[in-house]
Amino acid sequence: MKLSGWGRYPALDAKVRAPRDNVDVQRLVVSEPTLIARGYGRAYGDSAINISCTLDMRKQNRMLGFDSTSGQLVVEAGVSLAEIIATFLPRGWFLKITPGTKFVSIGGAIAADVHGKNHHKHGSFRSCVDWVELMGRDGRLCRCSPWEDPQLFDNTLGGMGLTGPILRAAISLRPVESGWIRQTTIAAPNLAATMRQLEGAQDATYSVAWIDCLGSGSRLGRSLIMLGEHATRLELPEDAAQAPFKTKTRSMLPAPAGVAALVLNKLNVRAFNALYYRAGVRDAGVRLVDWDRYFYPLDCLRDWNMIYGRRGFCQFQCVLPLDHSEDGLSALLDEIVRARAGSFLAVLKKLGKQDSAFSFPMEGYTLALDFPVNERTLNLLNQLDQITLAHKGRFYLAKDSRMTAETLHASDARLGAFKSLRDSRGFTGHFRSAQSDRLAL
Repeated sequence: MKLSGWGRYPALDAKVRAPRDNVDVQRLVVSEPTLIARGYGRAYGDSAINISCTLDMRKQNRMLGFDSTSGQLVVEAGVSLAEIIATFLPRGWFLKITPGTKFVSIGGAIAADVHGKNHHKHGSFRSCVDWVELMGRDGRLCRCSPWEDPQLFDNTLGGMGLTGPILRAAISLRPVESGWIRQTTIAAPNLAATMRQLEGAQDATYSVAWIDCLGSGSRLGRSLIMLGEHATRLELPEDAAQAPFKTKTRSMLPAPAGVAALVLNKLNVRAFNALYYRAGVRDAGVRLVDWDRYFYPLDCLRDWNMIYGRRGFCQFQCVLPLDHSEDGLSALLDEIVRARAGSFLAVLKKLGKQDSAFSFPMEGYTLALDFPVNERTLNLLNQLDQITLAHKGRFYLAKDSRMTAETLHASDARLGAFKSLRDSRGFTGHFRSAQSDRLAL
């Protein structure tokens, strides 16, 4: 069948198998020459596609146990974040770490070592993972954790599925008093002001900025910053405090196919961004928003990845170390302005310290941008790659769909150790994806 990531680029013909249990996974691992596991397909590119055999793990979606004292939840890899929230938020528990969509499997969250709006304070997904159970090349189950085979654990978190199919995991949830977030919106007139605000918000639990990537001159990098805290019951209006976990369910609306591509061709994105920024300035301040709107603003649009048209879209996401961040971000934004290739979905976050085998985050600033697939933007992305390399940055493999092996190898000195681990465990020739082949992993 035809498979792609969330960006719908590239699309590849692949053989797909949907194992129902560990016995099925074992049979396929032992018999298939190469394979990769896949969850809900929310990685943007080709990291969860193997033409020879892609394991669709969504049928392995049982919740196996929960400790209401510690908050530890044991699940199969196909359980989604949405299912966990639906089950445990009404009981007063929420995810410690979450990316920008809840339609991600636990296996996918572990493989990408996803991060969220609180990395500066609480780290990436690895910080809430107690242990992971994998299936090795020989079909044997293997459990790893920070204390049991820590090398395998460290390379599995962020290893993009290249250390074997994830079968089960234990994660820790956090207690919350409500399903509401106290959001503070701050307008920043330029990049320097945006970075000062984010630096000054280190005590905030959550922080993220929408950035106008077409602002130029004195408006370069102007942003709307959204800080967030889990609201206590005492902070809720009286009616909401009576049912603190009851929030209005958002309807799933269809996303009109091709709208973004049409707008990018027909309208001035600069004008759209200016209007959006002015609206944010007008609405700046503190208000309560429900968890779904704060963490997952796009999840209410069904198949929103269709809005970029038939050819799909690419996301570019890099992280720049602190001492190169302002210069590097300025150079990236200048190049986007020069190319007149604005992105509607431009997100800036401050990341905290992290030292891991192959995960994306490091202390600094991460910028994420969406672009429709066409020759002009693919050329722009190559330029953004070079700017990132010049400023000592690296790239998020969960968002990559078109980077070259040369670029990746130039960006990440940890690659040799990751490949050595794969070689020593017999993973290299067997657990493979279209992305790992493209990037010589």
